[in-house]
Amino acid sequence: MKTLQSLDYLVFLFYFLIVALYGLWVYRKKKAAQVNSKDYFLAEGSLTWWAIGASLIASNISAEQMIGMSGSGFKMGLAIATYEWMAAATLLVVAIFFIPIYLRNKIYTMPQFLHQRYNGTVAMIMAVFWLLLYVVVNLTSILYLGALAINSISGISITACMIGLAIFAIIITLGGMKVIGYTDVIQVFFLILGGLVTTYLALNLVSEKFGDTGALKGLNHLFSKADDHFHMVFKKDNPNYLDLPGLSILIGGMWIVNLNYWGCNQYITQRALGADLKTARSGLLFAAFLKLMMPIIVVLPGIAAYVLHQQGDFQTDMLQNGELNPDKAYPVLLNLLPAGLKGLSFAALTAAIVASLAGKANSIATIFTLDIYKKLVNKTADEKKQVWIGKITIVVAMILAVLIAPFMGIDKKGGFQYIQEYTGFVSPGIFAMFTLGFFWKKTTSNAALFATIGGFALSILFKFLPGMMDLSFLSASGFSVPNAQGVYEIPFIDRMGFVFLICVLGMVIISLYENKKGIRPQGLEVEAKMFGLSRGFAVGALLLAGIIAAIYTLFW
Repeated sequence: MKTLQSLDYLVFLFYFLIVALYGLWVYRKKKAAQVNSKDYFLAEGSLTWWAIGASLIASNISAEQMIGMSGSGFKMGLAIATYEWMAAATLLVVAIFFIPIYLRNKIYTMPQFLHQRYNGTVAMIMAVFWLLLYVVVNLTSILYLGALAINSISGISITACMIGLAIFAIIITLGGMKVIGYTDVIQVFFLILGGLVTTYLALNLVSEKFGDTGALKGLNHLFSKADDHFHMVFKKDNPNYLDLPGLSILIGGMWIVNLNYWGCNQYITQRALGADLKTARSGLLFAAFLKLMMPIIVVLPGIAAYVLHQQGDFQTDMLQNGELNPDKAYPVLLNLLPAGLKGLSFAALTAAIVASLAGKANSIATIFTLDIYKKLVNKTADEKKQVWIGKITIVVAMILAVLIAPFMGIDKKGGFQYIQEYTGFVSPGIFAMFTLGFFWKKTTSNAALFATIGGFALSILFKFLPGMMDLSFLSASGFSVPNAQGVYEIPFIDRMGFVFLICVLGMVIISLYENKKGIRPQGLEVEAKMFGLSRGFAVGALLLAGIIAAIYTLFW
């Protein structure tokens, strides 16, 4: 039933008041001290390791995971969890190798890194690009997909949902990164609690369908009735191979997806850039352990909905325009929850969306204020002025997102995979530019421009290559498979791997050529001892790696 009961609204109001009042308390406590731009945008030195870890997850998990990943769980099963579990492994790499470089070189924004390592042209091009990407693609997608999801369980109009989410996010974001970071702890609590409740009830529904009771028995029924949904590595004949191409999720392009997202993304790294190395690493490790839990919350409900659908349930509820839409799996389950628990799940979904909106808006404000306004518009702007400009930017960005989202043609059918593929058009080039910028001092600014522009052009070329030539000759190696129309296509994760390798090769050639002509780029301060690990972190990292290895061994 697409309505919320009085008890649901009370539960949601309780969640809203806790987040709002706690955020106000943090803001007033912080306001007692002199607020500067780094404190506002980065919460410099104020976030604890657990706040950093929770904020990373709260900003990462949004409607695309709660709805889209559950839909992918319905369609292809546990294999989609590779985005979460490989992200956990990636966070270790970022904590060990990336964060020490950022902190040692006092880097606070990604364009600042590009300016410091390459030049102002590369930095300004990417600053403008990231702003457009964050506002026109990310902010609108989070807002619109979130509104669609909330509409599907509450019946509230999509426009009203978008406005409500935007206002809620603005309230949190205007308090700065410290307020975002600490309120994200509460957001993650509601997200995980509501998500686990939804998973428990979904498994219980499966159990009852087969005459049993209890979530564990429901899980056993999932294993027996949907055995094909519990394989992590697909073979070439699997219909979902184009989305998750076999071993590439372990040793190929999946690393580029995750390393670019978690290590070269203002939206994410911003949480750790205001901390010291020990706190930042502990926060990333905590986030990695939280990541291990996410498939329980976002994938298992989708598989449960698949089993129930196979048994005859949700036959009409899962349809959109007369066709089966896997992304309806999660909302369909939420609509079965009793009053009160539905409100809790509603709060969890709202928490995921609002936290992502707040994090994205803060990143937009940070890049615009520090990398565009301060450098191009008003070079003498004082700290108070920068904070004021940041707040205006947040409001303007959110208003723009609300206005343009309905006209962007955003459709959440297959939403998660769609977002991953089209983000992948820019990821390989950006990651190549960052990686060589970190670890090879000879890399030049022209090489970086090649990776940025050339990487995008190559991604477009590989996307449309199947229409220009027959790629069946790559089939034997697994690098091409026939799509629904029988045309051989390169899986997008493999495309990313190819583009990344070409970008790296091109950057090396350009850099060596320019080095011979006497160009000596400015490298970053990097030395081996920066990457040393504390005993506690090393133990935690080994434990995490062991759990990931065990998961892939069990569900290979």
